[in-house]
Amino acid sequence: MIHIEQLHFSYRKHKPLFEGLNLQLEAGHIYGLLGKNGAGKSTLLKHISGLLFPQGGSCKVMNYNSMHRQPGFLRELFLVPEEFYLPNVRISSYVKSYAPFYPHFNKQEFSQYLQEFSIPPDQKLTDMSYGQKKKVLISFALAANTKVLVMDEPTNGLDIPSKSQFRKVIAAAVSPEKCIVISTHQVRDLDNLIDSIVVIDEHRIIFRQDIATVTDKLCFKVVSDMADPAKVLFAESSLRGHAVILENDNGEHSKIDMELLFNGLLANTARIQQIFN
Repeated sequence: MIHIEQLHFSYRKHKPLFEGLNLQLEAGHIYGLLGKNGAGKSTLLKHISGLLFPQGGSCKVMNYNSMHRQPGFLRELFLVPEEFYLPNVRISSYVKSYAPFYPHFNKQEFSQYLQEFSIPPDQKLTDMSYGQKKKVLISFALAANTKVLVMDEPTNGLDIPSKSQFRKVIAAAVSPEKCIVISTHQVRDLDNLIDSIVVIDEHRIIFRQDIATVTDKLCFKVVSDMADPAKVLFAESSLRGHAVILENDNGEHSKIDMELLFNGLLANTARIQQIFN
């Protein structure tokens, strides 16, 4: 559904941001695009959405060149940006003005999402807090029922209960025809939500695996002492003991620790990559 080949891009007067970046994302999945601030996540999402143009290579979404932003492409892609503007109108007026651009928009679903987020349906957008506005935009994005949904740091500005609600509504929205890409540096916000991980660091993709493969090849544990440190791929110490990543030689089943994996990949990239190669 999303095919990026040999993507080259740089901002004016800066060194290249992407050099020959390749990435393929398919329908039926919720992808977590993980990376530190400044790693290139937002730039990559803007290429997928057609807001930035490749200086080399290609970015195709649903067989459209995203840079051309053709009507068929725009009808089937929705971007929830990290920074956004909502007009000085009531929610009902916003829906009346913008829903017609999305042929599969479902007003009943939109109302259900607002209810899930405890947003009054007749409120004026400019009277809302930043977190409330973001929940309205997320609700609209889901109700648009586009084939591709791209979200850049969607949990920024949400409190802890709202983050739980966010995970609930996103999980319910996945379908075999839809590709959802969620970018964040707050890795724990995507726990139990995504089924595939894409990690970007220093403007390149350093990891791209589905959750099942990760738990098949790696084991996540908390141990009181590290008897054989040489076998530990990465470790973080706390009052509970040592949270460690090990190669899963014995076929153990363990729950993935997304934050631990992310930090491990940044600290020990080559060794963990080798396990999956």
